[in-house]
Amino acid sequence: MRVLRRTLGTLLVLGAAVSCTAAHGDDAKPRGERPAALAPYERLLPAPASARAAGPGYAFGAGTVIRTGLADGAAADEVRQVGELLAEQLRGPSGLPLPVVDAADDKDADGIRLRLDEDAAGLGREGYRLETAASGVTLTARTPAGLFHAGQTLRQLVPLSGPGTVPGGTVTDAPRFAYRGAMLDIARHFFTVEQVKRYVDQLAQYKVNALHLHLTDDQGWRIAIDAWPRLAEYGGGSEVGGGPGGYWTKEDYRELVAYAGARYVDVVPEIDMPGHVNAAQASYAELNCDGKARERYTGIKVGFSSLCVGKERTYEFVDEVLGELARLTPGRYLHIGGDEALSTPAADYAAFMDRAQKTVGRYGKTVVAWHQLATARPAKGAVLQYWGHDRTAAADKAAVAAAAKAGHPVILSPADRLYLDMKYDRATKPGLAWAGYVPVQRAYAWNPGSYLPGVAESSVLGVEAPLWTETIGTRGDLEYMAFPRVLGLSELGWSPASALDWTSYRQRLSAQGPRLDAQDITFYRAPDVPWS
Repeated sequence: MRVLRRTLGTLLVLGAAVSCTAAHGDDAKPRGERPAALAPYERLLPAPASARAAGPGYAFGAGTVIRTGLADGAAADEVRQVGELLAEQLRGPSGLPLPVVDAADDKDADGIRLRLDEDAAGLGREGYRLETAASGVTLTARTPAGLFHAGQTLRQLVPLSGPGTVPGGTVTDAPRFAYRGAMLDIARHFFTVEQVKRYVDQLAQYKVNALHLHLTDDQGWRIAIDAWPRLAEYGGGSEVGGGPGGYWTKEDYRELVAYAGARYVDVVPEIDMPGHVNAAQASYAELNCDGKARERYTGIKVGFSSLCVGKERTYEFVDEVLGELARLTPGRYLHIGGDEALSTPAADYAAFMDRAQKTVGRYGKTVVAWHQLATARPAKGAVLQYWGHDRTAAADKAAVAAAAKAGHPVILSPADRLYLDMKYDRATKPGLAWAGYVPVQRAYAWNPGSYLPGVAESSVLGVEAPLWTETIGTRGDLEYMAFPRVLGLSELGWSPASALDWTSYRQRLSAQGPRLDAQDITFYRAPDVPWS
């Protein structure tokens, strides 16, 4: 990745060094409530479908090993990778070497056993069963993804310091929704691959399985495209507030995709169009109807830019950009934006989105677009991402409902519930408030299955928490605005509807505080949570 004009890393280090109080404002003082004394299986987050404590636990010791030799062929290699990553994650808190061995099944063998069972009932593609007894811990799943999620649950049962004991019991678990995502806008402010890797690790431990990357906007273009090199080399050289910007090379992007994939997080790249394109139009005059390049933009207004829908060169641009990105992305989705195209007439918008969607399909990917696509002509199978709020016009909600009834899956990202850039309250220093304040309880206390009138739970692909970065430029700010609200997102997406309960959640969230602290995650200590 190239950082333009000056050394961004130095600036980020300096920014991260600013105290949390100075950067974020004083967190509201706790009310003096003591956290509940929850048993280990009662503390799990997201809440599992079933958890039952029973029998003696397993005491970690110097002889504890992780056994992965219970699969064949390519699956064996992937299970081995899951075991190696789990060992890496557990070595710190346990203080043990935890070697990973390809040992055959042995019910009397000490340690942690990873077992693939394609016939395991009720687990689905991502579910798992975790069983703990005096002889060890057995993780069973139908897929390596399920084993990974089981390992993340085990991490929460292992004491934070010292070898300790995992209590005896059984967890049987599977997700409610297939898609549990977080979005990071690296266009308004640039973030490095290493910073995004850290965010991936934080998300994956709570079973978030999609990272939507907003790669382009008016303020910057963040991914190198061979056919249009000035997009990154020139369009990447700006960001909100006049900072240096930056961009990822293709190798940077591949590195991030592979890192996320090893943690069962699919990367969903977004090229926003036909609006939000000033960085592209500043880079190439031919993308403008008048043939004149635009000035680079460092403000936060929206809706003023539009690709020239009537020029065939525009569609060559779309084809070459989406084609290169599709070849870099192993996941099934390509996001083409489509929001706030205020400078594109409705008929032109529909015509443009028709062609852009066909391009995505030609490269073997599934379209994702913001919910404004519902007012045009969504392609068969296109996924709509709803970002409205309580005050969104009824007609817009009805259009999404009609699309859902026609077979289009919906990702729910209501701005007044899941936008992580919305301030917690008036005292929050970073963030915006156009959708209202979003305290921790509001982010959690709603039901995705019945949220949008006319959209049945069966039409909800899942939930996603976007983090727009007009006011977010450092790792500390990113974490402070995401945590702990993104934990609520994880539970809304994973846990059964019957488990969603604010009174229970706030106590389990409290128990996560020491774990967030141990990982040096800067988070907002909400006053209505009795933090441990």
